Amino acid sequence: MNNHSSYENVNPYDNSRLSKKNQVIKVFDTISDVYDKVNKILFFGLHSVWRKKVVKLLIDKKPVKILDIATGTGDLAIDLSETNAKNIVGVDISKEMLKIARNKVNNNNLNDIIEIQLGDAENLNFQDNYFDAITCSFGVRNFEDLPKALQEIKRILKPNGTFVVLETSNPEKFPFKQIHHLYIKNIVPFVGRMFSKDRYAYKYLSKSLTKFPSGIHFNNILNKIGFINIENKPQTFGATTIYVANKK
Repeated sequence: MNNHSSYENVNPYDNSRLSKKNQVIKVFDTISDVYDKVNKILFFGLHSVWRKKVVKLLIDKKPVKILDIATGTGDLAIDLSETNAKNIVGVDISKEMLKIARNKVNNNNLNDIIEIQLGDAENLNFQDNYFDAITCSFGVRNFEDLPKALQEIKRILKPNGTFVVLETSNPEKFPFKQIHHLYIKNIVPFVGRMFSKDRYAYKYLSKSLTKFPSGIHFNNILNKIGFINIENKPQTFGATTIYVANKK
């Protein structure tokens, strides 16, 4: 794992001439129909528990406007409706993922609260100091230009606003570190191959999990961008981490 505040940017497809962003769009457009099912298997259903913790962190802050970046199929955006926010916006770069998200919002009768739109974390189409809270679950490691995306997030977050990231991480203690490494390296691509028509997709997701700087190393990146009150909260022996930060 690269433990520094600069990290190795992993691309989904070897020898592709597309930018990382366009490769990521291709991956998620391709796996959108199996994404929820595969996640349920790979995370043993724990991803919904982790999302609820993100919601719990925000409930006391009573946010009125929330942005969920890399919203994917919309699960976190829907869970965030429990905060009683008046307006929740979910953005993602994958049109196919967003189709599923819109259906879910519709089925949950949340169209009056949740807006789902195409959007890129590096060029967010919102005015400065606009949102009370911004969330991102399992998305930051897919950004092409991480510092640029984090700068954009800080720009549109209100002063004292809260940024919460849920992301996979690398356990540091024995035996979880070793078990996790084997699981990510072998099981994740294997399960992905069973369900997905794109054999590179879950190989990429597996590789990006191990290369992304986690724990204190991601804290350092947030600190460099200018976020304050940065905390990281490891979940399930460190297999994922919830990061919480504020804007000055």
